Amino acid sequence: MSESIRMVVKIGSMALIRKEDSDIDYNILSRLSRELTPGDILVSSGATEIGRLDYVKRTGVVLDGDPNEVKTDYAAQGQAILMAHYRQFVRPEYSVRQVLVEHTHFNQPEKRSHIASLLLRAARQGAIPIINYNDPVSDEETRKMELSALREETEAVVECVDNDETAAVIADLVGAKLLVILASTEGIYMDPADPSTLVHEVTGRTPDQIEANIRRLQESCVGASREGAQGARAKLEYMILPARRGTRIIIAHSRHRIADLIEGKVPCTRIGLTG
Repeated sequence: MSESIRMVVKIGSMALIRKEDSDIDYNILSRLSRELTPGDILVSSGATEIGRLDYVKRTGVVLDGDPNEVKTDYAAQGQAILMAHYRQFVRPEYSVRQVLVEHTHFNQPEKRSHIASLLLRAARQGAIPIINYNDPVSDEETRKMELSALREETEAVVECVDNDETAAVIADLVGAKLLVILASTEGIYMDPADPSTLVHEVTGRTPDQIEANIRRLQESCVGASREGAQGARAKLEYMILPARRGTRIIIAHSRHRIADLIEGKVPCTRIGLTG
């Protein structure tokens, strides 16, 4: 495990938005930014949705046309806004570095090594990397063709379109001690419609045991917390690799302070090896 990377934090799109106001939740964004220190890595979703909200505010209309092109245009607009706000709220003595990634960066050893070195240097240099998938230059059809070709060579293919997967891959790449997934729910539920079914812990004494317990939980989970979400099963699938490698994982609501999550003061789902 790396001694320089304390944690990887991922925050989801809906966790950054005040839906009732159609705006960024500045309380969450500013508090999270202030909690980050060198040795932390942030994987931030939200560029596409924030870009859409900003465009509508400025023009009064939504973009029309090919859905993939619309997503690209919104993401390009939203990334600039996200980075400006993170730079505004991260403590001024720390540098902020934007890192835009694509699936190719994690499916080629040379590129994986390059990304790992960049992230590890940032920790030593007093900088906080903020990572997002590079939607503005990613063409879905080309991506599907590239991924299909890769699957003919190996089963272990990284897509990274879902930032839960990106965060898990980054945590494994740099040997992070902790992976925190911030969402719009308190964690993993057996049934997302029933808050009493929150799963507080998934543990195992060995890598095989922790994977078996995660897969057992996957079989029990039903549905998703919102329309369009992949649900707990997909999220848990991405957690298997870092959990096997010894990274502790916390899945929790974005309204909670990271310090409180680490100290066990608030409800969440914890995943990790014991003993």
